[in-house]
Amino acid sequence: MKLDFEYGNGLMSAQLPDTTDVFIPGETVADPPCLPQDWDSLYNATLESIRNPIGMPALRELAGPGKTVVFVIPDIVKGGIQPTSHRKVAVRACLDELFAAGVEKKDILFIVSNGLHPRATVAEMRKIFGEELFNEFYPSGQITSHDSEDAEHMVDLGCTRRGDPVLMNKYVFECDLPILIGHTQGNPYGGYSGGYKHSATGITHWRSIASHHVPRVMHGPDFTPVSGHSLMRTKFDEISMHMEEKMGHPFFCCDAVLDTYSRQIAVFSGYAAEMQPESWKVADKRTYVPWAEKKYDIMVFGMPQDFHYGNGMGTNPIQMMQALSAQVIRHKRVMSERCVIICSSICNGYFHDERWPYLRELYEMFQHDYMNILPDMDRYGEYFATNEEYVRKYRFANAFHPFHGFSMMSCGHIAEMNTSAIYIVGAQEPGIARGMGLKTRATFEEALEDAMRKFTGPDPHILALPRTFKIGAVHLCMKDEGYQG
Repeated sequence: MKLDFEYGNGLMSAQLPDTTDVFIPGETVADPPCLPQDWDSLYNATLESIRNPIGMPALRELAGPGKTVVFVIPDIVKGGIQPTSHRKVAVRACLDELFAAGVEKKDILFIVSNGLHPRATVAEMRKIFGEELFNEFYPSGQITSHDSEDAEHMVDLGCTRRGDPVLMNKYVFECDLPILIGHTQGNPYGGYSGGYKHSATGITHWRSIASHHVPRVMHGPDFTPVSGHSLMRTKFDEISMHMEEKMGHPFFCCDAVLDTYSRQIAVFSGYAAEMQPESWKVADKRTYVPWAEKKYDIMVFGMPQDFHYGNGMGTNPIQMMQALSAQVIRHKRVMSERCVIICSSICNGYFHDERWPYLRELYEMFQHDYMNILPDMDRYGEYFATNEEYVRKYRFANAFHPFHGFSMMSCGHIAEMNTSAIYIVGAQEPGIARGMGLKTRATFEEALEDAMRKFTGPDPHILALPRTFKIGAVHLCMKDEGYQG
């Protein structure tokens, strides 16, 4: 069979055996039905959720004249930017409830919860909020982006009982009513975005994130395959609950379970400790898909140049490794012990230095001084995280924070831990891929032939995953095992 896979800004064709199984999220197995996607239907469903929250009073009861409110809004990486995106609908519904309770517009602040991701540009804010909300709040300085290095507007809350440091955004800490707008969408880091993951990663400091986005957590046996009960997920919950304890009140969460195209399947609101498990019950039906009837010896997919973390992710070698590993984390349940990955990537030497100003230096370091595997680089985490120039670029030039690269490397090693080999197909600068320990071939067919000769034998079970990185991913499971939550 002939299939097309993502490659650069286009596609690359592959001739694969007719016995190849193909999985496309939302098509091979249909998503649960989404809510009607007109504004009024989504608004009413969201309003119903906000007025009947799980485990805490409704917004109108919590709000009132003189109360200060901070909305924590996901960055552009997740959740969709369509006119009826959950962010846009939920913010408007919450605002209507707040104003009805007597909250004044001047007492509302919006913070984009980018964490260690690039602080949102004005253009991105327009996309996240839409023109109406943007024009209503941006000119008055009421939309900003989290700055984890702004000491004046961070607060140190000590450590969790486990000993993990908790530093959080001061605006959120000091307000009367913190509102988290989140997405219950499949994520290789702890199962889902949203809930307590949102606050634990989006409004904290690199030292907090360094308690979980590191090899000692990510290379543990509970991390791969993905689940909602890993040590990482436990730490998310503990850190966010510690914030609530120190604030003296919980976050008010409004999360939407999203489908393949970031459309709302259901909306849940309330106290995250009680709301999160309920949203997962619905999300599990879409995300953990009990489909495979056999384990696969070869996974085939393509990597575009621009996806998820931005333009260059599919060509920057450390970001490439994270993307490869994300597929392993999601699909390990259906991979054989000898599984090989074959992935197209233009791998053209474009690091996008403005977005990841430190990754070229990290890549070069990895080629020297007894650096055999990516975890060997972990000892440099604090050295890079405190580099003043890299931090300055995060704060003022919309770059990723330098510690983010170490979470990428921690994740990147998982692909090597769980595969026999990884082939990059179509690399224009193949030495970059080889510098990460990857094999290179010009075509899918050449890579497949080599993999069968060296690793899998002549009749491998092959899984093709077209459109892997451009639509909402799932976590594949064996048909007879599924996922027990």
